[in-house]
Amino acid sequence: MQLSHAATVVDVAFDDPNLIADAGLVPVIALAEQVGLSGLVEEHVTITGVANSAGANPGAKVMSLVAGMVAGADSIQDVDRLRHAGNAVVFDEIRAPSTLGSFLRAFTYGHVQQLNAVLRQALMRLSERAPLLPGADEVVFVDLDSTHRQVYGYAKQGAAVGRLTGKKTLHPLIAIASTPIARPVVVAIRMRKGRAADVRGAGRFLAEALTTVRAIAPRARIVVRADSKFYTADVVATAARYAAHVSLTTGSNSSVNAAIAQIPDTAWTAIHYPHAFVDTETGQLVSDAEVAEIGYIAFTSRPTNLQVTGRLIVRRVKRLNPKNAAGQQGLFDVWRHHAVFVTSHFEMLQAETQHRGHAIVEQVIADAANSALAHLPSGIFTANAAWAVLWAIAHNLTRAAAVLAGAFHARANTATIRAHLINVPARLARSARRVTLHLPQRWPWQPAWESLHEAIHRPPRHHTA
Repeated sequence: MQLSHAATVVDVAFDDPNLIADAGLVPVIALAEQVGLSGLVEEHVTITGVANSAGANPGAKVMSLVAGMVAGADSIQDVDRLRHAGNAVVFDEIRAPSTLGSFLRAFTYGHVQQLNAVLRQALMRLSERAPLLPGADEVVFVDLDSTHRQVYGYAKQGAAVGRLTGKKTLHPLIAIASTPIARPVVVAIRMRKGRAADVRGAGRFLAEALTTVRAIAPRARIVVRADSKFYTADVVATAARYAAHVSLTTGSNSSVNAAIAQIPDTAWTAIHYPHAFVDTETGQLVSDAEVAEIGYIAFTSRPTNLQVTGRLIVRRVKRLNPKNAAGQQGLFDVWRHHAVFVTSHFEMLQAETQHRGHAIVEQVIADAANSALAHLPSGIFTANAAWAVLWAIAHNLTRAAAVLAGAFHARANTATIRAHLINVPARLARSARRVTLHLPQRWPWQPAWESLHEAIHRPPRHHTA
């Protein structure tokens, strides 16, 4: 690619008042209005007693922040992209970055919880407007995980150098919901201090997530998936209260090792994975393994009411370099074992495949790191906590718009959705009381954009009992 020979000199002039850079925000903001996002904020978020009216009109401020995040803003200052050129023609009540920064800094822990209520209610309404979780009548997966977001400077409240990361971070906990045929949406997020333990508060956090999922899919079979740091009696008991099953990596301990040693050699089933995956312990690619299962009672050291009966589904892979000399190999010297505690009734290989699907949460974390959670913009902990919840709202809104655009974008990541549908330039033409968006000719994703536009202006379906 090179500059056209017909235009050897390119002149630049920033002088057209009828252009907008993010035309895809038009249908997305219309979708947010249809589900009543601004009204939910006005209903739930009440910030009083702060100077300079920082808490006034929270609905308009949240809409500005969410719209900026949908368009790709990863800092408060980036939201200023909404105030350029022709945006004032198609959008009202756009707030300046300074106003939005004051608004976020006015948040307390209680206000963040109010915003969490908005996240839950908005997701439920979006699921009614768009099929966010197709296949929920079969199974819904709820994945728990935590991530460290690096921060800089000395003024970040709650930030600390992590024991494992070696970097100054904050430590959000995230819960997502998905199905075998649906990309995940964020059902809950909670900001925590950098040195907070991975499992801290996980039981109550999971209860909030499952409450939302049960409201969206009341009769679904729910499987909670997580890695070994969430293998606790509290997490399993919380799942059981909501009639959910668990699929949790156990790690290695004497009880699990004793159960694995009892599996007879004839019980192992050899499998070949069509797509090799990375072993989390060694970093090696795994394409061939053996799988077996055995009944197991978890948490036998706890009171009887906290003990749980289920199965261990164990995957084993031969070590590349056995520890002992030939003829002296023991079970754990020759094989590496990966055990998962499950309480569902899915067949062994199906349950093992489902658990490997837990890796989908890493895609959501990567989406976050490439968008609004690339930075945590404030020195105040609660402002960053509110920022994280706003990212979750923006993520779900983006996913709903993508579902309405068609099958391809329903499976795409948020960066692709922004590039194809949101960050599309347009020229405004006004006639009487009508505004027309003139978008690029031969835009490759024109059919998807038009499908989204038509779906937004189509009357919503009314569900009958």
